[in-house]
Amino acid sequence: MSQFEERPRSAVEGSWRARATEALASISEAVYSLDREDRFTWVNTAAERLLERPARELIGRKVWDEFPDLLNSPLAKAYSSARATREAQHLEFFYDPLDRWFEVRTYPNLEDLVVFFRDVHERRTLDEERAAESSLIRAVLNALPARTAILDGDGTILTTNAAWAAGTASEGRPFASRAGANYLDACRAAAAAGEPDAQTAVVGLEAVLARRQPSFSLDYPSTPAHDRSRAPTWWHMQAFPVDDGPRVVVTHYDITDRVTAEQRAAWQARHDHLTNLPNRAALHEVLAAALAEDDGGQVTVLYMDVDGFKQVNDSLGHDAGDLLLRELASRLSHRTRPTDVVGRLGGDEFVVVARDCDASGGEALARRFRSVFDEPFELAGTRLPLTVSVGIASSDPAHSRPEDLLRDADAAMYAAKASGPNNHLRFTPALRTELEDRWQIASRLRDAAGLDQLVVHWQPVVHLPSGEVTGCEALLRWNHPHRGLVGPAEFIPIAEENRLIVPITRWLLQATLAQAAVWAGEGLELAIAVNISAVHLSSGTLVDDVLGALADNGLEAGCLMLELTETAVARNPDQAAEQFSALRAHGARIAIDDFGTGYSSLSAVASLPADVLKVDRALVAGPVPACATGPETVLGVVTALGSALHMQVLAEGVETPAQLALVRRVGCTYAQGHHLSPPLPAEQISALLAEGRRQTGRQQLPTTR
Repeated sequence: MSQFEERPRSAVEGSWRARATEALASISEAVYSLDREDRFTWVNTAAERLLERPARELIGRKVWDEFPDLLNSPLAKAYSSARATREAQHLEFFYDPLDRWFEVRTYPNLEDLVVFFRDVHERRTLDEERAAESSLIRAVLNALPARTAILDGDGTILTTNAAWAAGTASEGRPFASRAGANYLDACRAAAAAGEPDAQTAVVGLEAVLARRQPSFSLDYPSTPAHDRSRAPTWWHMQAFPVDDGPRVVVTHYDITDRVTAEQRAAWQARHDHLTNLPNRAALHEVLAAALAEDDGGQVTVLYMDVDGFKQVNDSLGHDAGDLLLRELASRLSHRTRPTDVVGRLGGDEFVVVARDCDASGGEALARRFRSVFDEPFELAGTRLPLTVSVGIASSDPAHSRPEDLLRDADAAMYAAKASGPNNHLRFTPALRTELEDRWQIASRLRDAAGLDQLVVHWQPVVHLPSGEVTGCEALLRWNHPHRGLVGPAEFIPIAEENRLIVPITRWLLQATLAQAAVWAGEGLELAIAVNISAVHLSSGTLVDDVLGALADNGLEAGCLMLELTETAVARNPDQAAEQFSALRAHGARIAIDDFGTGYSSLSAVASLPADVLKVDRALVAGPVPACATGPETVLGVVTALGSALHMQVLAEGVETPAQLALVRRVGCTYAQGHHLSPPLPAEQISALLAEGRRQTGRQQLPTTR
């Protein structure tokens, strides 16, 4: 029999059989039929290929005998179910012997089962790979902390991650929330409602969807509609293509912590950490904005510095100083106008920027700010009275930059402080000229020593009991290239302000001791007096500088006397005492200069290891206004004080015979002044002393009486 032959059946069945055989023989899908005992009745060519058996080996044989692995398989259950229910069955199953997936459809037909099957291994494997890939993508999406959605080319949401689905519209999904909704249309609707961030999102998304730009990002705030008082949550929105297709990924990442930190850092960068007032950078911006306004009103800057603030820190500690600054910031803020801005530059310096305020208005504000100090400050259980110095500068067409006003107000403040505490001063062109002149002096003074422009003049010091010249005070002069010989009063304060006095004093020590060595070689034994600045004292190098200059010139310290003003001593008596004690231990002598004008305490003077009190010329020249007695009585008191402190007294500024007689009468030991000799160059001093020695046999000036 042929492969389709079977047992004889009825004519109807034979006719169906013939037609079925003809139809199924040529199709590409594998087909076979089974009788009620599960024996193959026919098999088409496609089935032969899949079953890897020819039909003649299968027909008439039970399927379970030929393929025993199928006996308890899902396929066997499908056969049974089809016969029992008379309904078609469909399944896919994995056949281990062939290591492949098959799809099977079983149709009951009379007493037979017609079975269609095909190899779906590639498709099933691809589906599984796609499912695994989809599962992986879903897992990755859900693992992302950012709220993420994938959009189709028209803006429709294809899928979202768990974070997106869990959030609310105010928490990172501002326009559309579910798959199937059109995100781009929702953005357009929000933009039409007036949301500026939505309009920005529309433009950016359209550009990415159209591939006009590779990506788009936007930072925006979101505040819940039900509670506008809450601080906004900040989100970073980003859109970028998925692949070469039309899809786009949109993410919303919560950046509230980052934005808050940036805002805090930006605020801290523009505010003083101690008082929370605007700092220099912020004041510069405020001032620039005020000057740029078109209303034409003047802008005035008030620059304030607390008088004696350093003493507060030194005596009560820095914690108390910080409390003072906070309290002062509060008081100043409550005394300003609504349009004024108070800021702190650092230390005890405060600035007020006053809009629409001319110079006279600035002076009125200065008086108001000075009144802030009328009420003492409570610090560390102490009521502390303080004052302030205020500088005022107003804008004008020639000086309308922020740095100009701050500089001018600062200069006016220093000028006010120089005139005494609790003052205010308005900046004027004359003050500007003076400051420019001081700057020119400071600029040229830096190179004066190196250019040999500094010179020393010498004023003899006479020992009154013997009439002998026992020493000379070295007085510094500056041979200015344009101004000629400049006295110390014009440049020494500027040198101190600009920290130039230390190198200048080092030069002076070397120059004076070199001259002392020359005089010693000529047989002139003179003590050399050199003035020391309080700035040099505070530098901490004075002892080393003095001893180094002595060693360089081969001299003993006994030939040197160092002079420090009474005011400088009072500024830091402990520091002065420490360094002068070290110098005296090496043999140098110490003098307190300008005594009688500094109002230092007797305890400060008594504690200083000094050898000489130099009486200020004001006590020699005439009556003291605050004293009811004459100069003889005052000088007598000073002389007695010097004797009590085991110090010798030197009267300076002796200009007349009467004054010379006076200082002799009250018991001064030494004197100097124009009546005895003006300051002279070293060669003239040598000549005068040589002449005096020739005439008298003693080292004295020819004019001395």
